Amino acid sequence: MADSDRDVAAVPKKGMWRGSLRTLLSAVMVAILLAVSGSLIGLDYYRARNAAIESAEGHMRGFEDRLISRMQSLSGDTGGLVNLIVSIANSFLADPSERINDKVTILRAALARSPQIDGLYAGYPDGGFFHAVNLSSNDWRTLLRAPPNASMAVRILNRGESGPIGHVLFFDAAGKQLLRRTLTGWDYDPRQRPWYRAAAGGTGPVATGPYSTATTKSLAMTISQAHKGNPEIVVGADVVLDRITRFIASERLTPTAVAFVVDADKKLLIHSDRRLMQAIAASKSERDFDPADLQDPLIEAIKAHPPALDKMEMIEAAGRRWVVLGSEVDGAMLFPGHIAVIAAPVDELMAPAIRGLYQGLAISGAIVILAIAGTLLLAHLITKSLNQLTDSAHRLQDLDFRTPIDVPTHVREIATLGGAMNRARDAIFTFGLYVPKELVRKGMESGEFSGRTARRQDVTAVFTDIYDFTTISERHSPEEVVGMLSEYFDILNDTVNAHGGTIIQFLGDSIFAMWNAPEPDPDHAGNACRGALAMRSRIDAFNENQRRRGLPEFRTRFGIHSGTAVVGSVGANDRLQYTAMGDSINVASRLEGMNKSYGTVILASGAVVAQCRDKIRFRPLGQGQAKGRSTALELYEVIGIIEGADNRQRVEEAPHGAPSRR
Repeated sequence: MADSDRDVAAVPKKGMWRGSLRTLLSAVMVAILLAVSGSLIGLDYYRARNAAIESAEGHMRGFEDRLISRMQSLSGDTGGLVNLIVSIANSFLADPSERINDKVTILRAALARSPQIDGLYAGYPDGGFFHAVNLSSNDWRTLLRAPPNASMAVRILNRGESGPIGHVLFFDAAGKQLLRRTLTGWDYDPRQRPWYRAAAGGTGPVATGPYSTATTKSLAMTISQAHKGNPEIVVGADVVLDRITRFIASERLTPTAVAFVVDADKKLLIHSDRRLMQAIAASKSERDFDPADLQDPLIEAIKAHPPALDKMEMIEAAGRRWVVLGSEVDGAMLFPGHIAVIAAPVDELMAPAIRGLYQGLAISGAIVILAIAGTLLLAHLITKSLNQLTDSAHRLQDLDFRTPIDVPTHVREIATLGGAMNRARDAIFTFGLYVPKELVRKGMESGEFSGRTARRQDVTAVFTDIYDFTTISERHSPEEVVGMLSEYFDILNDTVNAHGGTIIQFLGDSIFAMWNAPEPDPDHAGNACRGALAMRSRIDAFNENQRRRGLPEFRTRFGIHSGTAVVGSVGANDRLQYTAMGDSINVASRLEGMNKSYGTVILASGAVVAQCRDKIRFRPLGQGQAKGRSTALELYEVIGIIEGADNRQRVEEAPHGAPSRR
């Protein structure tokens, strides 16, 4: 080509690029980098914004779940404790100044078990009052001038002809009385308090409050219930709301986020702000209270435009936009129908996203290169971590708990998943300590424990009971009683298992054992009698040891009956129990009690004798009437085992119906 032609070709046409290739490529790459980085920054901002909102909702829901769970736990524990006291504690049927030791024993254990309870008390129809308080509270310790080593105080108020007479008793951690002091000027009348009026004459627990307590002026709520033996005697428990307010104040989503509880009428009950809580407490006792103290712009805005329950919404208040989530407190007796509300300002929730936008603009030149390198590295790390989690899941499926789940990662979701799998591993491992793994496998394979199922089956039931166990319990400490019972139950459990039986239930100081279920046993009546005789023999040795140690003997009686029962798994949807029910089970229980009338130790029915008379020695006692049955039973005392191979029947003769005197 001629030089003139090259010059013409080198001249660009109008509208074409006139720079160098390097400049063109640089411009294109810069434009691409700017476009990509700008898009990524904008996308990252909106993703961060949405993630912040989603994270806030998750945290708010989690916090509300924990708050509601805390309220439900306080209600359930306190209500259950009050119900237990009114159901079994007959010492409260006596006047406040009577049976003090029995009352103190019960209330001391209750206060130690339930630290959320500030005090337990009973109000009487004559105006008497019995009040036990936990001295871990500095308010009570100061008000009552408690001795340094006192852990519980009991205030007793009796109303005599000359007026109210009050005393306060102090006890140490072991229940020993340290000091008794007369109270002057104490004219408290429980009959005028809301907790007494609401529960007196009723049949179930009731909640009152919140209100300012009469003595400490703390904001509290009460669960009270009339005593089963006298509905005019009311037992109550105070739950000071400081525990809940400290909880909601300690878990702020953002620096100015708030949490509060309102009742069905939108009246404020609890708030995370200490100033508002002081105003609430003052409003309950009308002490230096200005109604304006409870005015809060956010609360007023929520009252004006209440959000839908369990749905996160936006509300404008005090010149700011707030994210609000409200949930009903369900199943908590102390807060029925109340609404728990969490609110956080949007600007604080979005602060991390805005900071991320500024940081993204500062490093936009390198974001694409870093993103490519980071994507490759992150893909490798994620794949590696997921493969490790998959291997761990396979080990859990095989019930292999030996190898811990340890997946090093910087990805929060993977770390959370690893932690959740570790908790699941620990939970399954702990469950395996109570239910053998092989039993679970066999039960699932056979379908024996596949749900609430039952069938009719011939069984032999044995019931035992310790004579005069109540007196033994009263004369010895709970620790001594538990120690003796544990050793005693070990003997019974080993003996029943050795003779092919199964202990179905431990009933206080008694047991209910069964033969021919769940494992089949053709000689179930004979094995039950052998087991009862063996238990009696081993208990004799146990009692000999008890005598040497200066401890009481356990005089045990046995009742044995064979018959058809309904056997299977019964209970609630989430908790089943393998047991047996029916008339044959009831008869065995009645036979155990009839030993007292006949002076016997092991009493069996004619149905048992019919099955094993050639193997077990019996002594006939004639017919007897079991409580609750219209027909009489043939009664026999179990004497021993027939020795020898002839298996001949040997039954000691006795006058018809004559009791044995042992």
